[in-house]
Amino acid sequence: MPFSVYPVYPASRSAPIHPKRSRCGIIKSVKRYLAIDPGDKRTGLAVGDDLLKIASPVDCLHASTLQSLLQAVARAIDDHCPDELVIGIPLNMDGAPGPAAEKARALARLLRQHTGIPVHEVDERLTSFAADQLMQQSGLTHKQKKARRDALAAAAILNDFLQRPGVPEMD
Repeated sequence: MPFSVYPVYPASRSAPIHPKRSRCGIIKSVKRYLAIDPGDKRTGLAVGDDLLKIASPVDCLHASTLQSLLQAVARAIDDHCPDELVIGIPLNMDGAPGPAAEKARALARLLRQHTGIPVHEVDERLTSFAADQLMQQSGLTHKQKKARRDALAAAAILNDFLQRPGVPEMD
C-alpha cells in the first residue's frame, strides 16, 4: 500500500486518521489524545497525538454538575475523536490524593464506563502554575487569563504524558 498524503476516513468517524510509518516501514495510524483537567468551576481540554507529541489547548468547559460535565466531555470526544483520554489527577504536594483527586478519579471511572475509551490518569501537580507562568507576560487581562488557564493546564498535562518514555503507540 503506497503512502498517501491524503487522510484516510474510517467509516465510523468523521475526523481523518493520518497515516504514519513505523520503524519497520509499515503504515499505521496516529493515536490521538484528549486531555482533561477537571476542576470545580472549569475543566480544561487539550488535544495532541503520538506523532508530533505536541499538545494544543482547545477549550474550557463550564459545567455546574457532574452530569453536565459528562455531556460536555462527550461532545468534545465526538468533536475531536480521540483514541485515548488523559485525565489530570490533582495530587497534594506530598503525593497523597485529596478530595479533588478522588473527584478526578471518579470522573475517569465514569468516562471509562460510558465511553469505552482507555483513560490514563496523570499527576497534574503544578500544571496550573505552569499555565500562569506562561501567561504572565502575555498582556492579557486577569479575566482573559482565567478563561485560558485550564485549557493551558490540560495542554501541560498532555505534554507531560506525551513526552514520557514508552507512551503507548498503536499496534
